[in-house]
Amino acid sequence: MSSSTNYSPEQLAAMIDHTILKADATKDEILQICREASQYHFATVCINPGWVATAAQELKGSGVGITTVVGFPLGATTTAAKAAEAKFAIEDGATEIDMVLNIGLLKSGDLAGVQRDVEGVAAAVKGKALLKVILETGLLTDEEKVTASEICKKAGADFVKTSTGFGKGGATVEDIALMRRAVGPDLGVKASGGVRDRDTVLRMVAAGATRIGASSGIAIVTGGIGEGY
Repeated sequence: MSSSTNYSPEQLAAMIDHTILKADATKDEILQICREASQYHFATVCINPGWVATAAQELKGSGVGITTVVGFPLGATTTAAKAAEAKFAIEDGATEIDMVLNIGLLKSGDLAGVQRDVEGVAAAVKGKALLKVILETGLLTDEEKVTASEICKKAGADFVKTSTGFGKGGATVEDIALMRRAVGPDLGVKASGGVRDRDTVLRMVAAGATRIGASSGIAIVTGGIGEGY
């Protein structure tokens, strides 16, 4: 990996999921972030499932992927519901699925249940979309973060991800480094929640992040400071 100071705006853009997950996002806002993603060549747009078909039509031929979220933001729905949500989203055009870990099961010590939950969604998306698992690190101890990361790797996830942006806290350099050590070099690690400027992104990447979730993608690649997710 090159020095974190050597990333070009284009390289940074290729790591960013350009995100809008607020409940009151309008169709015009969804279309706008799709246009921005096409212009700046972001990795994906990250949107709620109800907008996937709209984004798929807008982004057709652009090379920009579509990330959507399942079991969001609490992770407390059933595995069957998460898997169905993922299946329908893929049919609408999603290329990446960000599911929320069942945090309550983890806190209860039901590690087998946590693994079954991730495995159920992984089986539903296999060969059709990448799977990222949101740990909601702000609610977890360091030991739980490591355990969750290891479970996600074993269960067939492609990425572990820090936060929904709706819970307590957000991405930290320390958590990214911890998660990277837990999953090793082969899985992706996504930093999301409060990542709003280039310097923060560079620190996350240096710690082991390979994807960034942010609503401030344009500010990040142009050197500004953004707001929001």
